[in-house]
Amino acid sequence: MPSGACASVPRHIAIAMDGNGRWATKRFLPRLAGHKKGVDALRRCVRLCIERGVAVLTVFAFSSENWNRPQEEVSGLMDLMALALTREVPELAREGVRLHFVGERAGLSEKVQTGFAQAEQMTAHNTQLVLNICFNYGGRWDMAQAAAKVAAAGQPLTEDNLSAAMALAHVSEPDLLIRTGGEMRISNFLLWQAAYSELLFSDRLWPDFDAADLDAAIAQYAQRERRFGQISAQIASK
Repeated sequence: MPSGACASVPRHIAIAMDGNGRWATKRFLPRLAGHKKGVDALRRCVRLCIERGVAVLTVFAFSSENWNRPQEEVSGLMDLMALALTREVPELAREGVRLHFVGERAGLSEKVQTGFAQAEQMTAHNTQLVLNICFNYGGRWDMAQAAAKVAAAGQPLTEDNLSAAMALAHVSEPDLLIRTGGEMRISNFLLWQAAYSELLFSDRLWPDFDAADLDAAIAQYAQRERRFGQISAQIASK
């Protein structure tokens, strides 16, 4: 697929990056090795999205339910995030990527919180691609915090006010939501924002997700008709 944005390329792609642990287990490696390979896959996907003219990429890196995993894995994931902030952010900044970390930060270490803030500040003026990393995030948490924010402001609880208070209010809603790893659910990811997203479930484990997989997903997206409650004849007449 040639570089550059066109009508068939989604403006905003969201990905639930699933399958790191199973990728490692299949190779008789510790699960953390799979998460490290997952970072490599994300780096690759960012560059592919830039080449294909995608404006926004949102990824599910660590859910609010992932704290229930074995403590060794959780600790390893926190260390991996801290390391990735050091190693990856300067390169992402050079490539024109603007970073946003989306989720509840209060439960994270001071080192990770500081790293998030510094990465966002360092990349604040970049325009090549917006990369939202959902970390300690859940769709239900997002809706609850938005409702609390609206109530605290004394505003009526309307769809518009809730949308404006969501953690991803700085970008448009996802056009295409991909989940890798073969599971057929969205697992508390972007529950509000994905109301009209096109959904695609891939059997590919996240560390193996490559250019061919992304291009196949975009090609499937291009074949779909997005009606937003209308009928085909109304869409065709526009």
